[in-house]
Amino acid sequence: MRPTLSYAVACIAALTSSVALADEPRGLAAAFGNTIKALYPDGRTHRIWLQPDGGWEAVGRTGKTSSGRWTLKGEKVCLKQSRPIALPISYCAPFPVDGSVGAVWAGRDMSGESVRMTLVKGFDAP
Repeated sequence: MRPTLSYAVACIAALTSSVALADEPRGLAAAFGNTIKALYPDGRTHRIWLQPDGGWEAVGRTGKTSSGRWTLKGEKVCLKQSRPIALPISYCAPFPVDGSVGAVWAGRDMSGESVRMTLVKGFDAP
């Protein structure tokens, strides 16, 4: 009787974890409420937080904050900065279409420097 009970508990646990994974947001929706972290070769990081209303905030690798609006252009997320100063250009970068928390991908910053991007759970403050 015990092995049957253990098997039933294991099946329920597996089904529950599968349902939790299926409900996990994917793509850009996964970024809302979480942190997009860019790791530079020198070990410093840049963090970005996207809001569903089209706003974004960031803390750069030097510790300075910035903010603005984001838009989608195809499969790229484009950031237009309004603070601390408004910039006349947008920075666009790919975001994993089916990415979720824990996704890692290669990217480049606005100057073209290579960075390792990661979607981190929650508000990962510097």
